[in-house]
Amino acid sequence: MSAKVQEFQFADPAARLANVKPSDAGPSPAMAAEQLDDIHGEKMVLNMGPSHPATHGVLRLVLELDGEIITKAIPDVGYLHRGDEKIAENMTYNQFVPYTDRLDYLAPLANNVAYALAVEKLMGIDKQIPPRCQFIRVICCELARISAHLLGLGAFAMDVGALTVFLHTFTQRETIYNLCEALTGARFTTSYTRIGGVSRDIPEGWVHELRKFLDEVIVNFDESETLLTRNRIFMDRTRDIGVISRESAIDYGLTGPNLRGSGLEYDLRKAHPYLVYDQLEFDIPIGSVGDCYDRYLVRMEEMRQSVKLIRQCLDKLPDGPWHIQDGKVFLPPKEKVLTSMEELIHQFILVTQGQNVPSGEIYFGAENPKGELGFYINSRGGGTPYRLKIRAPSFVNLSILPKMLPGHMMSDTVSILGSLDFVMGECDR
Repeated sequence: MSAKVQEFQFADPAARLANVKPSDAGPSPAMAAEQLDDIHGEKMVLNMGPSHPATHGVLRLVLELDGEIITKAIPDVGYLHRGDEKIAENMTYNQFVPYTDRLDYLAPLANNVAYALAVEKLMGIDKQIPPRCQFIRVICCELARISAHLLGLGAFAMDVGALTVFLHTFTQRETIYNLCEALTGARFTTSYTRIGGVSRDIPEGWVHELRKFLDEVIVNFDESETLLTRNRIFMDRTRDIGVISRESAIDYGLTGPNLRGSGLEYDLRKAHPYLVYDQLEFDIPIGSVGDCYDRYLVRMEEMRQSVKLIRQCLDKLPDGPWHIQDGKVFLPPKEKVLTSMEELIHQFILVTQGQNVPSGEIYFGAENPKGELGFYINSRGGGTPYRLKIRAPSFVNLSILPKMLPGHMMSDTVSILGSLDFVMGECDR
């Protein structure tokens, strides 16, 4: 004898509530609402971070969940308590250079250059920087862009399950660190730029090694794209996920690849050229949808454009000095300090008091890998800033999370955070 199978049909909560027989007097509106809330259940609040592999630093996200759907998201920053802006007020301008390394610590060379350009603009010597120094600085900025994007894309791919890509990108990033070490003496915190120049000239044989790297890294880009761009899993995790409209990107002040991924062709290197970018040819890649996939494609193409820029710089690299020939701005050579009283005095004043920066205020923004890194400096004269304010692109880019995340699945948070490519070192400055 076969057993009878009873079929159950599950209605949605609102339909089940409608089938409840009311009392003779009928339920009050408050009671009906309470019954509906009980059927829906309570929403859950989940802390994602500050210690979480997908947050790329000490970012805490307070997520309100209705099942697997995010209904509210609040980013909570400030766990590093660095105080860089206040520290700058008690240091000479050159002494603050090592602190800029630790903002976006994946692109220290670019941070150094942006800060030095701001101070030089305040001093009125930005037009006096020797051409060789300017080309070297552009090479440093574009190397930093490639390095930061390589790690950002590798980590992004690993977040959504593609471990092999991370190994590919990390290998080339190590080669960049070898080049940084040969150029600056340090792999990670380079502290290479000085007010008025750079700390040292390009060493012998370095240009040849850099050209060799550029040939190799292009192959790496192709391999990474082969693994990701048409990968069905990667596309499902990123396409139409985390869409940022052009209008929202502008309203929230997004910059860098996150802005260009939403279709706005805005790059400070072209909009407000600095150094020798106006003498170089490069394209600005933009997206069409503004989703995680577009932001990935933009960064891939940006790295190719950086290779193009570095090659042009190497072809055009002029001879000549690599710093301003002024003992009141740049430290004089050691041999002159040991033989000339005037040069000895210049070194003593620069080391103990810093450059004599005129009173005034200035803002300068540079196109960093994460977006616009800006420095506002208020000077009342002397060798230290009265106030220094840092516009950190990662901090601004994270402001759109409360608008982006609601409506997405919990698992989409990992893809969205990876596509924004932020660093908490410059958020908690």
